[in-house]
This record gives sequence, C-alpha cells and structure tokens, in this order.
Amino acid sequence: MRALVAILLTATLRAQAPAFLDQLPPAARAEAADIVKRADFVFETRTQPKHVRLATMEKLFDHPVLGAAMLRHCQFVPAFYAFVHPDGAWSIDDTRGLRGTLRLVYQRPGHRVYLVEGRAEKGRLPVVPFSVGAKMLTSYRYWEGKNGFESHLHTWTALDSAVLGVMSRPFRPYIRGRQDEFIAYINGNVATFGEFADLSPRDFHGPLKRDGDPLALREFEAIFLGR
Repeated sequence: MRALVAILLTATLRAQAPAFLDQLPPAARAEAADIVKRADFVFETRTQPKHVRLATMEKLFDHPVLGAAMLRHCQFVPAFYAFVHPDGAWSIDDTRGLRGTLRLVYQRPGHRVYLVEGRAEKGRLPVVPFSVGAKMLTSYRYWEGKNGFESHLHTWTALDSAVLGVMSRPFRPYIRGRQDEFIAYINGNVATFGEFADLSPRDFHGPLKRDGDPLALREFEAIFLGR
C-alpha cells in the first residue's frame, strides 16, 4: 500500500507544473517543462533556521568558486571544487566521479532556479554497477525569518534514458534514496557553512591562502575583508 501511495503522489507532483515556469526565458522554460514532464523523482527539503545574514548567503551564491572553497574548509564530505564557464554556468566536481553543471535561469530576491546536469560515474554509487546521469530542475527559495536564515529546495529529476532499462529498475529506489539524502545533506551544509562564514569570516583567510586558488582568495578578500 505504501508503495502505491508513493507512486500516486509522485505522479501527481510530476503532473503539476511549478508556477515559476512561466517566468523562465523561452529556451529554459522548454527544457524545464520537459524535465518536469519526464521526472522520475520529485523531492523537497527545508533547512532549520541558521544565524546568517541573507546578504552573506547572496554573496556566496553569486561566487560559487569561493563558496566551494570555503565549504571544503568546513570539512564536509564530499569536498567539491567549482569552475565557472564563459557563458556564466558553473560546474562542481568532487574529483572522485561525481560532477554537475548548473545554469542559473531565473533569479529574483529570495528565489533562484537552476537547470542542472549531473553524473555519477560507475563505481561512485555503492551497489550501482553503472554510471548514472540525470537532468534536474531546481527551485531554491530562501528568506530571513524571525529565527534566522531558512530555505526550501524543490527538485525534479529526469534520469538519462540509459538508466531506464529493464536491468536498471531494481536499482532505481536506491538511486532515488541516495539522491534525496544527498540533496538534503548539501542543502543543510550550505546553510551551516554560511553561518560559519558570517560568524567568523577571518577563520577562512589562512586556509584559502594555503589552498592556492587565486580567484577564491581574491573574492574572499574583496567580500569579507573589503580589500
């Protein structure tokens, strides 16, 4: 019975196109609508309030290379490296077979929408004997409430056709579970490291110098040290 309820709920959520879709540029809107239509997984998660200013989080969102560098020094696992592309998109890579490319296609105060292409190479996901690729529509809402910074993340994931074969079906519940856990974990970590950055930003200066990424160091000094 629980399995049937989960299937019906997923089908209902998949059929409901998010209201913000109409606000996207035409090309992005078509791509996002296709992901929603084909979505294999739909997931939502929220963060507990954190003592970090909204302005600090905005700065970190706008500087993904710096954000990834600071996140690494909080020693969360996995540790990601970020790279900005000439077209404004940016990629993350954990150097162990997990990577993704994000395109910001909609931005308003307190709301960002990304189109994401991700891939976990063969062996990166335990018990899954093949690579897993997917496209994702991600809606990230955030605000400063009476108890601090909060956020709500809503994702629609469409797996690559290669993952949808008969042989892969037994692994799909595991893939979904791992993805849901990972997204919730990363979303929580982002808010937590933002709190660290707001409370004691100078603690990151030395590690960033040792890390040797000139872009991350330059952005940090401009944003947090006013240089």
